Amino acid sequence: MSQRNQISAFENKDGMRIAGLFAGVGGIERGLHLAGHETKMLCELDPHAACVLEDHFPGVPLHSDITTMRRLPAVDMIAAGFPCQDLSQAGQTSGIRGEQSGLIDNLFDLIRRAKPRPAWVLLENVPFMLFLHKGHAMQHVLEGLEDLGYSWAYRIIDAHAFGLPQRRKRMIILASRSGDPKSVLLSEDAGPTAPQRRADWWCGFYWTEGNSGVGWAVNAIPPLKGGSRVGIPSPPAIWIPDQHRIVLPDIQDAERLQGFPAGWTKPSGASFRDRLRWRMVGNAVSVPVAKWIGMRLSNPIEYDPQLEISFEREKGWPKAAWGKRGVQFAYPVSSWPVRRPMKPLSGFLRHPFTSLSLRAASGFLGRANNSGLRFEPEFLEDLEAQIARMRAEIDR
Repeated sequence: MSQRNQISAFENKDGMRIAGLFAGVGGIERGLHLAGHETKMLCELDPHAACVLEDHFPGVPLHSDITTMRRLPAVDMIAAGFPCQDLSQAGQTSGIRGEQSGLIDNLFDLIRRAKPRPAWVLLENVPFMLFLHKGHAMQHVLEGLEDLGYSWAYRIIDAHAFGLPQRRKRMIILASRSGDPKSVLLSEDAGPTAPQRRADWWCGFYWTEGNSGVGWAVNAIPPLKGGSRVGIPSPPAIWIPDQHRIVLPDIQDAERLQGFPAGWTKPSGASFRDRLRWRMVGNAVSVPVAKWIGMRLSNPIEYDPQLEISFEREKGWPKAAWGKRGVQFAYPVSSWPVRRPMKPLSGFLRHPFTSLSLRAASGFLGRANNSGLRFEPEFLEDLEAQIARMRAEIDR
């Protein structure tokens, strides 16, 4: 493993000290490190993801299970991409009391027992938590933070804004006991973007779907994810119109699409199957998003209260807001805090493709034809032609 990918426990003495819980493969922690902050402790249950963490964060204490942790180290921030399986539309939608997402209460218990309590808490999850069970998950998390003495701000942020050709919106919640989270999370906005026309752009979609949606993305891929409707973590497919091909990207480009260096989930001395690596990458937090938050923590922007609007929680949660016990305000910002230069998908991907298999292509085409979804005729023609070519090769 090269030194440039390793993160020492003893660097960045002037930044915040971070405890990373539900750390996955370290997306939040790497992003905060790149912004000048220091990871002091990690916690991750998955042994394969823990192996990745050990490789990239040498010397940082690593715990395996938040439910057995007794105390937090002295840190300035808790960062946690807590499990989303019970909150996402693709998951169980059991809600915040589900077996996985309910682990947030263990985090709150650790903060409650900490002396002193961390000044900041950074949480990441799926935007669907705003709506699931009428917003009960959001209510539970924010009330938990308020009970611990924190004010909070939240915002849906799209990784696409940071120059990555992946359409990936995530809920970011930032809370503080002494600072101003809204000046970090809400004060910078590049404005909404117009939908991109297809033209000759490459298009990403999920071949594992086709009955009710495919996550279609023009000049991008849909959100990388740790599972699929067929029960296994799978790469999205990419339609290349000018070549009349449907292909799958390489796992190394998937890592890059999350802001990691290629090879991040292939630690030294370990041999992980690509399917496992796709799951770890799909569950990760986008590194540039975490880096932006880390930069704003060090250099907040003055918050303008003129556009904020008071709202009642019982009537639903807005897409961005801030508050504290008894007070909350919606704030009209987009999911694009910045607008970084972006290569087209065709210019971003560096590693060799593989063709979508005959079985996968045929299954998707069957689901698409039986559904009420509408597709461009050229796309279905290219899909049918690819299936015909593969069948002809088998018959030779």
